[in-house]
Amino acid sequence: MAFDIEMIKKLYAGLPSKIAAARALLNRPLTLTEKILYAHLHSDQKLENFGRGKSYVDFAPDRVAMQDATAQMALLQFMQAGRPKVAVPSTVHCDHLIVAQNGAGADLKEANITNREVYDFLGSVSDKYGIGFWKPGAGIIHQVVLENYAFPGGMMIGTDSHTVNAGGLGMVAIGVGGADACDVMAGLAWELKFPKLIGVKLTGKLSGWTSAKDVILKVAGILTVKGGTGAIVEYFGEGADSLSCTGKGTICNMGAEIGATTSIFGYDEKMAAYLSGTSRADVAALANAVAEHLKGDKEVYADPAKYFDQVIEINLSELEPHINGPFTPDLAWPLSKFAAAVKENNWPAELEVGLIGSCTNSSYEDITRSASLAKQAVDKGLKAKAEFTVTPGSEMVRFTVERDGYLGIFENMGGVVLANACGPCIGQWARHTSDPNKKNSIITSFNRNFAKRNDGNPNTHAFVASPEIVTAFAIAGSLTYNPMTDFLTNEKGEKVKLDEPTGLEFPTKGFAVDDPGFQAPAEDGSKVEIKVSPTSTRLQLLAPFAAWEGSDLKGLKLLIKAKGKCTTDHISMAGPWLKYRGHLDNISNNMLIGALNSYNEKTNSVKNQLTGEYGEVPAVQRAYKAAGIGSIVVGDENYGEGSSREHAAMEPRFLGVRAILVKSFARIHETNLKKQGMLALTFVNKEDYNKIQEDDVIDILGLTSFAPGKNLTIQLTHKDGKTETFEVAHTYNQQQIEWFKAGGALNIIRAQVAK
Repeated sequence: MAFDIEMIKKLYAGLPSKIAAARALLNRPLTLTEKILYAHLHSDQKLENFGRGKSYVDFAPDRVAMQDATAQMALLQFMQAGRPKVAVPSTVHCDHLIVAQNGAGADLKEANITNREVYDFLGSVSDKYGIGFWKPGAGIIHQVVLENYAFPGGMMIGTDSHTVNAGGLGMVAIGVGGADACDVMAGLAWELKFPKLIGVKLTGKLSGWTSAKDVILKVAGILTVKGGTGAIVEYFGEGADSLSCTGKGTICNMGAEIGATTSIFGYDEKMAAYLSGTSRADVAALANAVAEHLKGDKEVYADPAKYFDQVIEINLSELEPHINGPFTPDLAWPLSKFAAAVKENNWPAELEVGLIGSCTNSSYEDITRSASLAKQAVDKGLKAKAEFTVTPGSEMVRFTVERDGYLGIFENMGGVVLANACGPCIGQWARHTSDPNKKNSIITSFNRNFAKRNDGNPNTHAFVASPEIVTAFAIAGSLTYNPMTDFLTNEKGEKVKLDEPTGLEFPTKGFAVDDPGFQAPAEDGSKVEIKVSPTSTRLQLLAPFAAWEGSDLKGLKLLIKAKGKCTTDHISMAGPWLKYRGHLDNISNNMLIGALNSYNEKTNSVKNQLTGEYGEVPAVQRAYKAAGIGSIVVGDENYGEGSSREHAAMEPRFLGVRAILVKSFARIHETNLKKQGMLALTFVNKEDYNKIQEDDVIDILGLTSFAPGKNLTIQLTHKDGKTETFEVAHTYNQQQIEWFKAGGALNIIRAQVAK
């Protein structure tokens, strides 16, 4: 299940010379991020091509990790590439398709019945192509990766935006779309614009109610949801060294919420202890031998402003617990100011549900600290006034905390233990409520809280906090409660106060597990047969997208001009739609149904220019496709923030949308669009967004001389016959332009493998 130790030895053996070469080229000390990136240059990539935030660079990642919802499309694409086996170690993790409803046992049993077709497909594809397969119930991909595969100084890509979790073990781990994963599994280079660097200096030490989660909640408040776009965040300082390895993972995990390419911590004693505690003492020994190369140079940390593009400093000794939300993960409130904010904004003060766990906060440390509060509640005569759920991150964590008695403590408080899966964090939650549309509040230790994400209700005010704060709030049943200062009334009418939480980084008896849920691939997969029924509603083999016709795009219709936040959840919702992740035609029926139409302030209601009537977005686009007419989608800032789901790029491509024009893109989504042969364009002048009218016919000019750094032109023909033109920018390099011309990167891969 673990990494090939020989691969790690080879990587570490080459570190000193590669780092020395990079240091000589730049003539200065190096950050940790730079060291790892230089060490993973693709063989034909030259050092001279680097330029922060400017140059696209080819890398050679060590491995690929995929979760079951995105793996379906990634592997359907890989099947078209023509390779007999993956070129790098790869794994699939079945964690997204399990619906949280009645508890772990019942929910897992139901998932195995409902999703059997998909699980069988993923298991057989894994068998055939040499991919490790983690069965349903084994755990959430990021926790399983941290426990088994992540290692200091490595590079991994994963088909989930929270792949970045592995930065807690000193790894450059980056979320990508399935097409990128397909490239790497096919043995090709992986391309990334060389990121800018943000340094976060941590001083002091956490204590009391404050946890590692509060570090990233604070950073999110500083940088906002797009402040980390195009950058890697590197944490350092004595405060960083004091954090547990899983605490570091929590911070890196939520780095996805600030748009960061990834986040990372340097190798230290906490990482060494975690490696040893998870049966990887041999990796720790190898890392110890090259420890100086697994952290930034001393000169960098002594004068960080000289080496980072931006520096943030946080004193952990002064840091206060934070609660972020609602509706966005960067609206940060210190605990001392949160109750006032709830009252001033008229948010529902009564807390209906508290949820802890998920890939962000499901470590042994998280569970034990929360359990210490649950035990206090029981001992002091308190019952949780809100519903309370616990989602373990892996079977190893679940087995160990159950062995040590912690799950029983939660159940005594009235809590429900859910399956080792994503569940409510991604909308896979059959919530028990008398009114699924009423205004209400929940609080989670998850990472995202966009409207409708957890339960599909736009009136659910979702807040994000540490597991400790979530547990305390659930006990109180109120968002205006401050556990640091306030008293609660127990069943006897007595006033009682919760003491500070306590916990353990590691179990005193060590981790244990009966069946981790891993299935190794067949040694010879050549005879493994993959069956996809032509009548399946959940799986559909892919057909290549058409190549560019070689001319400017004219006569396009405006499908929608989206207003405000338009995340991948708005473009391609999860929840009940997850079951169609392997069927492009069926899942395309959710395309942009959550986006707000700027003309009528409604969702899933756009004007069909062929009839003059309003209809659902997918239906209108299918009408354009049937008529052989292309279309364009216009969006606002940070379009496509959130998940790595490439369905948000593939659905418009499949239904005939030719271009996405926005004020700015989130990184992963922009790359996904390029991979699928779409035009991803940005306004040179953001005010031009206002020029686009509902009935416009749109031309994209300049494509016959499409070149890096050269703007294109948009021509609008309004309903009255008047025309307007303005320039639009793009970030395509020459290789990406070839993707566009070929109709998608996969078409090029297929042609290369066939040679």
